[in-house]
Amino acid sequence: MSETVLLVGGGGREHALARELADSAAELYACAGNRNPGIARLAERVETLDTTNPPAVRSYAEEVGATLAVIGPEAPLGAGVADALDEAGVYAFGPRQAEARIETDKGFQRRFMQQHSIPGCPDFEEFRDAEAACEYIDAYDGDLAVKPAGLTGGKGVRVIGDQVTADEAQAYIRDSDYDRIILEERLVGEEFTVQAFVADGDVRVTPAVQDHKRAYEGDEGPNTGGMGSYSDAALALPFMRESDYTDAVDILQATVDALEGYKGILYGQFMLTAEGVKVVEFNARFGDPEAMNTLPVLTTDFLGVLVAAREGEPLPQLRFERQATVCKYAVPDGYPTDPESGARVAIDEESAGEALLYYASVDEREDGVYTTTSRSFAVVGVGDSISAAESIAEDALAAAGEEGLRIRHDIGTADMVQRRVDHAGELRGE
Repeated sequence: MSETVLLVGGGGREHALARELADSAAELYACAGNRNPGIARLAERVETLDTTNPPAVRSYAEEVGATLAVIGPEAPLGAGVADALDEAGVYAFGPRQAEARIETDKGFQRRFMQQHSIPGCPDFEEFRDAEAACEYIDAYDGDLAVKPAGLTGGKGVRVIGDQVTADEAQAYIRDSDYDRIILEERLVGEEFTVQAFVADGDVRVTPAVQDHKRAYEGDEGPNTGGMGSYSDAALALPFMRESDYTDAVDILQATVDALEGYKGILYGQFMLTAEGVKVVEFNARFGDPEAMNTLPVLTTDFLGVLVAAREGEPLPQLRFERQATVCKYAVPDGYPTDPESGARVAIDEESAGEALLYYASVDEREDGVYTTTSRSFAVVGVGDSISAAESIAEDALAAAGEEGLRIRHDIGTADMVQRRVDHAGELRGE
């Protein structure tokens, strides 16, 4: 039968998902809190609604006759949108609220890893009392990462010895209104991401990606939702050994084995340390920007994966073009602390040239597309090497201009990649 797919979400990640689904035989509908112009051009219809309101999403799914749903962001998963769709008979490729806690509750995440002896779990403690957390910082022999237990859009973590001092971390805890704080040992190394399609215990993994969270070039400044990312033509990144990738996949498999009934995407953010691969966090959905590295090189039919998951059939083995990708986000001036909106976006799919363009948080008006206060758009270069892909992305950004925008041009450059390789070598004592 023909499929009608509902896409939930309106960011750059969802634009990438929409493009993948639009290339299939499915009829595509979307809903989001914003109107993404890229998604609007691909979907039969886009409904603006609160995607954290399960009854509203369910009602729209029933109205359009959805047979499948793909949930992009974490907030709808945490709100129980997958539960509501499943109960309405619409198969949602995304975990139900209870399983989504692997992302939405960092305390649950760490306790779960500990209880099920999942490798790579750092030492941690959970606190409900701010003063108790501050006392723990004073007593701890070493640096710590301070993590709010709930969702913060990738911007809530403070790392002592890197971003803040111990005194600043304590002030952050005292001044915050978080109900729970996780303090865990600071992991030092090189971060990477491996994402997996999951259903009925099957785990199908994708190439490793490295995201760049810090706002400014040289990995300086505050954390963001992600300024850009790159992947190599191989499954592993240049600073990784094949065994590092295998260790990450084994951790994902162990997690799925323990998370009974999990379906959707499981995203593992890992740290390659001197002691091996450790888990920074799990997410219950595609990464943004990492989806924009993964989906353009996926040659397996995405819709076919969704249908197999719904039907309880084995997930197909995933195949990818042996090409590298580099994704770079353009963000408004002042992002993420004091973003300025209203700059006109001077790029479209045609002027992006060889690069892929993905719109994120923008405002489409009669006279053009304008920035808001979050990430604006991403360009993705795909090439035979990281260097070739980076060059394609930069050509597109040159066409876009930088008025009212800021970009991390160092992502995917030869110098930055070599810096990662050298750092990993130091960790191994090479």
